[in-house]
Amino acid sequence: MEESTKLPNLMIFGIHPVLEAIKAEKTFDKILLQEKIDAAVTRQIKDYCKEHVISLSEVPKEKLNRITGKNHQGIIAFLSPIEFYDVDDIVEQKFSEGVDPFILVLDKITDVRNFGAICRTAECAGVHAIVIPKKSAAQISEDSIKTSAGALMTMPICKVRILTETVKHLKDRGLRIVSCTEKTDDLHTAADLSGPIAIVMGSEEIGISREIVNISDNAVKLPMLGTIESLNVSVACGILLYEVIRQRTLV
Repeated sequence: MEESTKLPNLMIFGIHPVLEAIKAEKTFDKILLQEKIDAAVTRQIKDYCKEHVISLSEVPKEKLNRITGKNHQGIIAFLSPIEFYDVDDIVEQKFSEGVDPFILVLDKITDVRNFGAICRTAECAGVHAIVIPKKSAAQISEDSIKTSAGALMTMPICKVRILTETVKHLKDRGLRIVSCTEKTDDLHTAADLSGPIAIVMGSEEIGISREIVNISDNAVKLPMLGTIESLNVSVACGILLYEVIRQRTLV
């Protein structure tokens, strides 16, 4: 993506503009709703967000005022520059094509530049889809798209309500779940990364949730020989994804 490329205005505000965007079936990234507003229209928006797995946060009026000085009527919505996919559809498609699904799951990665860099590497590594939670995930913005070198415009992104349930479902579908975490003694090169697989990466600060690690088939780590305790998550992700490629080319 060229530096001069600009995305269209992705922020809309006001009850009626947001409702019109909903009727037009626009894809939302997130919606901010002023807290303590009780009206039929806001209940309608809440129900819509729940049904369509859209991040909805109830925030103080002051926060909305800081985002825009115009009459927001208690609601600001951010449209997504991309469409979201159903990970189950992608897995089914790859199985029907006789291809082993290669899925990347990102748990609590909120930095937009790390997210963009991961998407770029994932696209180059042949990942079929990236799964992110509707909350505690990086916003898909101009910065993340630029950092991804445009990969976000072609890489299928799947936004899910409960990440743990999605990981369990992928496991039930026959994918090996491999979590990258420092809380293990097993190196990434010792695990079987061939076949249908879902790689799980967590943030440097929080890591992968205990629930997801517990249901994983393998927990692996990268060897750390220096004094710094961890790699940047986008770098670690690249190493692990290319280990998948290395093992797949050996079989």
